[in-house]
Amino acid sequence: MLTTFASAWANLRTRWHLFAGAFVAVALGVALVASMGLGLAAATDPPAGKPQRFAAQPVVVMPHDTLTVEVDRGPHRAHVAKKIPHPQPVDKELLRELAQLGTVHRDHLAPDAVGVDASAAAVREVVGDRAQVLTGAARRLADPGAERDAQAVVAVRAMLGTAGGVSAFVAVFVTASTFAFVVALRRREFGLLRLAGATPGRVRRQLLTESLAVGVAASATGCALGSWGAPLLARALTDNGIAPPWFTVGGSAGTPQSTSWTTWTYWASWPFQLAFWTGLFVALAGAWAASRRAGRIGPVEALRDADVDTDVMPWSRRIAGAALLALGLGLTVHTLWTDPSALLKRKTYTTQPMILITAAAALAPLLVRPVLRMIRLPGAVGLLVRENAAASVRRTAAVAAPVLVTVALAGSLMGSAESVSAAKAHEADEQTNSHLIATGDDLSLARRPVPGVAALSPSASTAVFALEDGTALVRSEARAVSDPAALAATSRLPVVSGDIRRLDDRSIVVNEEWEHHRVGDRLTVWLGDGRRTTLRVAAVLARGTGDNGAYVTMANAGAAPVDRIDVRLAPGASPTAVTDALRATTSGHDVRVRTTAAWLDASHPRVTPQTRQGMLLLLGIALTYTAISLAGTQLMAASVRDGELRALRRAGATWAQVRWMLTGEALVAVAAGTALGLAVTALNLGGLATALALLSPESGARARAGAGLAAEVVMPWGVVGSAVGVCAVVAVGAGVLGAGWGRRKRAVG
Repeated sequence: MLTTFASAWANLRTRWHLFAGAFVAVALGVALVASMGLGLAAATDPPAGKPQRFAAQPVVVMPHDTLTVEVDRGPHRAHVAKKIPHPQPVDKELLRELAQLGTVHRDHLAPDAVGVDASAAAVREVVGDRAQVLTGAARRLADPGAERDAQAVVAVRAMLGTAGGVSAFVAVFVTASTFAFVVALRRREFGLLRLAGATPGRVRRQLLTESLAVGVAASATGCALGSWGAPLLARALTDNGIAPPWFTVGGSAGTPQSTSWTTWTYWASWPFQLAFWTGLFVALAGAWAASRRAGRIGPVEALRDADVDTDVMPWSRRIAGAALLALGLGLTVHTLWTDPSALLKRKTYTTQPMILITAAAALAPLLVRPVLRMIRLPGAVGLLVRENAAASVRRTAAVAAPVLVTVALAGSLMGSAESVSAAKAHEADEQTNSHLIATGDDLSLARRPVPGVAALSPSASTAVFALEDGTALVRSEARAVSDPAALAATSRLPVVSGDIRRLDDRSIVVNEEWEHHRVGDRLTVWLGDGRRTTLRVAAVLARGTGDNGAYVTMANAGAAPVDRIDVRLAPGASPTAVTDALRATTSGHDVRVRTTAAWLDASHPRVTPQTRQGMLLLLGIALTYTAISLAGTQLMAASVRDGELRALRRAGATWAQVRWMLTGEALVAVAAGTALGLAVTALNLGGLATALALLSPESGARARAGAGLAAEVVMPWGVVGSAVGVCAVVAVGAGVLGAGWGRRKRAVG
């Protein structure tokens, strides 16, 4: 054991350049996981903000804003709570009782809560379970922006969780590839160890010991970097509008320093523990497969091994890659067969492509050779570049694989997001039959008619809740309308059965995603204010992209304020004159009257800024790892190519020609990775295009109703091209600089 440790320590000191790439990859991965973990911890238990609306009152009484329903959980029953959008205001009887305790302060702009100048104990005794009693920092829940901030925190948790998963995925891949390439470069060394009497177990233990030392050092470094980077991450989230302005994350700037116990508690918290042990696991897992390969190297085989790579992929890796490929394709086909709309959901198109990407990366050494055969380069240098890349397929695959991952992530994630957004925008355009749309908060129209208007449909945003299979309480976004006939005139809803003009106070319009969606079915639902009622299905809409929500009348929307008015002009009416008349007769907050095209551009952008920033964060992580992997691979390869480069010089090649050869090899490997990444992107986006086509039948009731979806797939060439450019610059720069560094080292020697 001592001999193993001594040998591993000597290798780490003398061959540090072989382990630098793995060290940086693990350290960066641990730093990212620690930062994301600290962000998740802060988002799970966010700091209490200061109340604004009732800051001067010690107690706030607010109606219950959750709906609690009993559901089945196997053999037991459980209660599930959902947030309701429009809680019923505090009833008048309770207000009279509160007035006897002290002054009651009401906000007439939003009368959903009241402040009371009385003791909390007295207020709780009077209120009982009829409403919520808020004191201290909890009074902030009554502020108008509390719900918006809560949704922003949920979005932060989702984004950080996804980013942490991508970080771990890419870190495992980069680290495993780095150790595998290290083993490939050290075949002769391991062969000499076997010739000297070392057993396969001894070789494996040495490599695992080296990876253990690298993992411990890199994980500790990463935890320190994560503590420093967490506050910077929080600042970036708030500056870009992803997190609320008050959101903060503990880090080096806020590390407790008052006592040694609080400092130890901070460093022993779960984000650092998760990050450290994840980094150590990644290092050992990455080296484990490589150590098994190293243990199988025989002394005679290693000593007589030629420079041409043979048997570059073990059968275990081929089987694992083929299984992942079959799983990824099988999941896509199964989803298309059972529920095509699931491929349009963010959780699906951000996680399912990872399976195909992993499969392609695992099979990269096998897939690189066919791609290389298709490359034709002119001249003697071009021929040498192509043959070198084909002969050293391990080195070529080690460069191509991270490029493949980055290109596939950029194309699949950003392309899916933009394609789904484009389909939603097209669907909204197809379903709108109005000329003008007025939007704002709490809109109201004067009773006098608006000249030049053929149909006018006010509506409000609300929600309905339904119990599916007795096990899940499902929330569906809905719109409440006051005139179903006007809704039919100002829209082209994708009705597959029934008639939306038959909608009344005792009925509802649903879509095909509902468990019961036959016209005439009677559904038990809970409305946006928490009331339970039974409604009859008046019409059924197509599923579409998932934005075809339910429709109810204003009587079933509680206190939902009108926030949109669709207007269809009469023949010959002037849009400008009608716009001026609407502005004159419409009151509310932030009233805006726009053409339908302008409203669609504002409400259905190609990709929302928050989504784009979240995607760019994920791609930035992947690109950083790719740069590290490329630089490490090229520097490691340059460190063992001295003999080959000297032979070229003796054959008459100039250093300029050698540099051109190294540049060509790097570009060929990057091109191979790009081609494979685009192929994976085509598979992922092809599944999405098929889902859009399945949801867009060319004939039938849906097509006649205007339910067609645009099956156009958006390829983010700008993002992909930028990623490929960065990969090419890093690969070429590291390859040429590594060869130059080796040349200077020989000159000094």
